[in-house]
Amino acid sequence: MTTEIVAYNNSLSESEASVCNKLKVEINKGLPEAESKIWHGHPVWFLDGNPIVGYSKQKAGIRLMFWSGASFDEEGLKERGAKFKDASVFYNSVEEINHQDLQRWLGKSRNIQWDYKNIVKRKGVLERLK
Repeated sequence: MTTEIVAYNNSLSESEASVCNKLKVEINKGLPEAESKIWHGHPVWFLDGNPIVGYSKQKAGIRLMFWSGASFDEEGLKERGAKFKDASVFYNSVEEINHQDLQRWLGKSRNIQWDYKNIVKRKGVLERLK
């Protein structure tokens, strides 16, 4: 894990940092092969250069976003928009994080991927990788 992610989490309130630290641990456990870094201002995990999952502080709480999450067919994840395939869940406390749901979503994020890495080259068109 990068020192930038630690700094990001430490910059938050105590309750927000607790949620982010728990998410960081769970993501690292579920996707040990992923590369993590601060991308567009918040922590993101990548597989082969493709963004998979990340979290950010928003007005509604800590948003956990899966770039290809709309294709997971999971009730607990809400689609954000029609153009992209992302889906999210918001947390305001560590107690709201369901370990089994999160690990299942992380497994799906490895096996269900849209190619965000090349979206600019394809002029906004997403293609399914897996």
